Amino acid sequence: MTIMGVRKEAKLKEVFAEDFLIGAAVNPKTIISQKELLAYHFNSITAENEMKFESLHPAEDTYTFELADQLVDFARSNDMSMRGHTLLWHNQTPDWVFEDKDGKATDRETLLERMKAHIDTVVGRYKNDIYAWDVVNEVIEDEGEVLLRKSKWLDIIGPDFIAKAFEYAHEADPKALLFYNDYNESHPLKRDKIVKLLKSLLDQGVPIHGVGLQAHWNLYDPSLDDIRSAIEKYASLGLKLHFTELDVSLFRFDDKRTDLIAPPEDLLEMQAERYGAMFKLMKEYQSDITSVTFWGAADDYTWLDDFPVRGRKNWPFLFDELHQPKAAFKRLVE
Repeated sequence: MTIMGVRKEAKLKEVFAEDFLIGAAVNPKTIISQKELLAYHFNSITAENEMKFESLHPAEDTYTFELADQLVDFARSNDMSMRGHTLLWHNQTPDWVFEDKDGKATDRETLLERMKAHIDTVVGRYKNDIYAWDVVNEVIEDEGEVLLRKSKWLDIIGPDFIAKAFEYAHEADPKALLFYNDYNESHPLKRDKIVKLLKSLLDQGVPIHGVGLQAHWNLYDPSLDDIRSAIEKYASLGLKLHFTELDVSLFRFDDKRTDLIAPPEDLLEMQAERYGAMFKLMKEYQSDITSVTFWGAADDYTWLDDFPVRGRKNWPFLFDELHQPKAAFKRLVE
């Protein structure tokens, strides 16, 4: 449904105009159902799924750009910047990419050729519309000593698949800003691993311009001290920082409760406090942070519904299910 009505509240994109772009992840449904909200408050968008490998390139000789093009057209018609998400990921990549004609694992050279062809085609198509790309997504192992997550990219090409992706993206669009993007980016163990990867890429002269902090956070975690420490460590590398997938779940990740049919006032107040503290911190570092993107726009649609608990609604954004400002929004514009 489209929520109608005249909006009178302050515009987020104007409140933070001196600080950073304010973005939202969108899909072909929400650019219709949330059209007025998006156009009013946001000056940047990211495709939620429509620019991932399996969406754009389901078979070797087949590209399906229709849905991604709709989102690009929406950005263009509303004078919005657009981030590209994502060129390389271990998920949502079709099997054909990694297989030969017999269904066995392909070789390094073939996979590099396929990677380059994909990046050339996708980045080349949108080079006048997308100013920044999440080139490589989530390659760091969450726990333990191992640096890189096991994946077919790593198995077949080796660790330099990451550098190659950035090199190919830079060749395809020398003007685009290129980002490494990951979650749990403020947890000290993973933060330090991400820093190690970023340093190694910079030391090799790889064309990387920024780090994307996904910021899938909740009311309790990570701590503000850990967020501050992460910002400072990443910024010390001389990279731009984008918060790329921000939401604030009302539940801890391991909380399995399913009894709420509406968000309680006490949790909404905690959420408002949390958003207020987070944005105050981000504004302190606005010389390093150039974009803050929510992974959605309003509580009528969020990937956190049913994740990680099936059948559970979540309310992670600044706007409620009717697209009206919540306490968290009011805290930010005070």
